[in-house]
Amino acid sequence: MEIFREFTFEAAHRLPNVPTGHKCARLHGHSYRFEVHVSGDVDPAMGWLMDFAELKAAVKPLVAQLDHYYLNDVPGLENPTSEVLAKWIWDRLVDQLPLSAVTVRETCTSGCVYRGEE
Repeated sequence: MEIFREFTFEAAHRLPNVPTGHKCARLHGHSYRFEVHVSGDVDPAMGWLMDFAELKAAVKPLVAQLDHYYLNDVPGLENPTSEVLAKWIWDRLVDQLPLSAVTVRETCTSGCVYRGEE
C-alpha cells in the first residue's frame, strides 16, 4: 500500500549552471508543491499504513527551511533544480519514513519524481 501527503511552499531561486542567457539564470520564484509518498503494510488493527499527522510532522521542519527563502542559500540547494530539490527532501526524510517517492512541482505543468537511488 502507498499513501502520500502534499505540501506547499513559496520560494525564490535561480539556476547558476544554465547556459548564458537562459531565463532561469535570473532570480525568480515559484509556488512549489511537493508530495511525500510512503509505502508498507496496512496495520490490521488501525486500518492504515501511517497516520497522516505523523507524515506531516516529519515534513514540517523541511517546509520551515524552504518557505519564503532564497533556495540557493540553503545548504545542498546551491543549484536548486526540481531534481536536486526532490533528492534533498528524500535525503532528509529517508531515515524517518518508509519513503517510496518524492514528487516536486515548480509549476502547474512541470515537475519530477524521485524514488531513491537506482
